[in-house]
Amino acid sequence: MWSYETPYDEVPEIKDYLAFYWDQVDHWLEEDDEVFGHPHDPYSRFDILNSSREVRVVLAGETVAQTKRARFLFGTGARTRYYIPKEDVRIELLAATDHHTTCTYKGRASYWSVQVGDKVYENAVWGYPAPNPEEAEQIRGYLCFYNEQMDAITVDDEPVDLDRKNF
Repeated sequence: MWSYETPYDEVPEIKDYLAFYWDQVDHWLEEDDEVFGHPHDPYSRFDILNSSREVRVVLAGETVAQTKRARFLFGTGARTRYYIPKEDVRIELLAATDHHTTCTYKGRASYWSVQVGDKVYENAVWGYPAPNPEEAEQIRGYLCFYNEQMDAITVDDEPVDLDRKNF
């Protein structure tokens, strides 16, 4: 736990309150449900939709994934992410890493690097082997490529804005 004995002038109301380090607590609960990553934002949502449009992912001149069975993830204030079934990804180009992140909505993500020729693109792909069943079960067994790390992502041959800025 930690606190501010003398809080900043802008927030005097936090005096005498204590805070917990998120990563040093065994479990966080919101009512009877465990919270992962952080509490849900009531003003934020995401939708996962099936699409039969062709999605193609290109890195270092190689098509690393191509499908007509993608699932598009649309989130409040976020770029669209394209989840692709593993069967439609060139798995031989991927190598699992030890990197993991947690999303309060989707669960714990595992990461893969992509190797094309001699170049390795670290943690450029992620997926949710055991997603939160109530919110993201439909992306189990799917992989997603960081738009901003790819050379191109197209949907029905139309380029997707890769938006290489932080988002």
